Amino acid sequence: MRPEAEALDVVIVGAGLSGIDAAWRLRERLPKQRYVLLEGRARIGGTWDLFRYPGVRSDSDMYTLGFPFRPWRGDRSIVEGPAIRDYIEETAREAGIDRHIRFGHRVVRADWSSAEARWTIEAETADGVRRFAARFLYLGSGYYRYDQGYRPQWPGEAAFRGTIVHPQHWPDGLDHAGKRVVVIGSGATAVTLVPAMTDKAAKVTMLQRSPTYIVSLPARDRIARALGPRLARLKNVLLGLFFFNLARRKPAKVRDNILKMARAALPDGYDVERHLAPRYDPWDQRLCLIPDGDLFEAISAGKAEIVTDEIARFTADGLWLKSGAELPAEIVVTATGLDMRLLGGIALSVDGAPVNPAERFAYKGMMLDGVPNLVLAFGYTNASWTLKCDLTARWFCRLLRHMARRRLAVAVPRLPDPPPERVPMLDFTSGYVQRAAGLLPAQGPEAPWRVHQNYLKDLAALRFQRLEDGVLAFVAG
Repeated sequence: MRPEAEALDVVIVGAGLSGIDAAWRLRERLPKQRYVLLEGRARIGGTWDLFRYPGVRSDSDMYTLGFPFRPWRGDRSIVEGPAIRDYIEETAREAGIDRHIRFGHRVVRADWSSAEARWTIEAETADGVRRFAARFLYLGSGYYRYDQGYRPQWPGEAAFRGTIVHPQHWPDGLDHAGKRVVVIGSGATAVTLVPAMTDKAAKVTMLQRSPTYIVSLPARDRIARALGPRLARLKNVLLGLFFFNLARRKPAKVRDNILKMARAALPDGYDVERHLAPRYDPWDQRLCLIPDGDLFEAISAGKAEIVTDEIARFTADGLWLKSGAELPAEIVVTATGLDMRLLGGIALSVDGAPVNPAERFAYKGMMLDGVPNLVLAFGYTNASWTLKCDLTARWFCRLLRHMARRRLAVAVPRLPDPPPERVPMLDFTSGYVQRAAGLLPAQGPEAPWRVHQNYLKDLAALRFQRLEDGVLAFVAG
């Protein structure tokens, strides 16, 4: 027998930054709504509970990554993962949101019934399948697989006598003291791991196939502390937009300045062009942030190095590179990226017909065409994730209030005829984005199908533009 569905107004999937944000806004603006958060893991935090590798930290400042309704008040703006997880948990506990979380509930499918104007959601638990019936489904489940990361295979791995680990599944008690460590990759995880592991390792090498732009910023933002958290948030939003737009308008100038700063931080004669000068323009991929220049300091002290080469094969004692060099290693960390997955891997359907996100258009970057009463929290690629997610949560509450006042039951974006030109949702050349090209919905060339990577544009659009815009269709209850 199928278990009886628990009746609710809203089901939020995920108890990370975006899920807790949505619950807080719902509690603030529509306190009578019945809601739960379904979380597949055993604790609050999402990404910040999952990743446990040495030095794990944000690559966005906490004034913008933190919640605007509970500003970050720590003395550091770039902080480590455990502090972020504690901050999320404290926010949920103070607001009573933690009482609405169902841990160990991994949502596997959700089906919309037009006849009943509701979602039926199924979650796998240790005690079997649980079912929920809700008017709205809000997905704060992130954009990548939690159960596995992206992991290429190389010839000869079986012969390697050392340890191979992926940062997404860091083993408890891994001892790297006195050992030679090779970190494969050049993204945010790699540039975090390398200096963090130099505290005990004999030598740490960052092995990259190609360079990434690396920028050093102070871990403590003294100006932001003087301004206070709310003005600090605005300052960092505006500065982020300024530098992103400058990089788009004058990429050569921004590139030269980034490399100039790297040369100033590294020993004379360091081959910056080989190891730190990518072939792409700044912000074609996300920049890597290093707080207080920790990676450059480790390189200058001889504790770390960057090797730009490709792997030919593993050997018993390390890696044989395509240049003919051999790189000794006792621990190899495959910081090779994320495996993107939209909707948290949920099998979505409308009246029994499967929904493939890749065949849909994103409406305002938060709904899918033809899919009723579904909202996605999907953050920015060029700024803090929470900035867009909080705008999404506020717009969602605005939508619910509008529908309640007018006794409306259904909201669904409808494509025009003919539909807009299909444009990739993310204009990024990063490997994890390119691998997910067949998974993500499209965007269009113009609003409301255009996905802005601009907080100020979204702030104006989502707070002040009409909900009944001729695209978002409504059905009375």
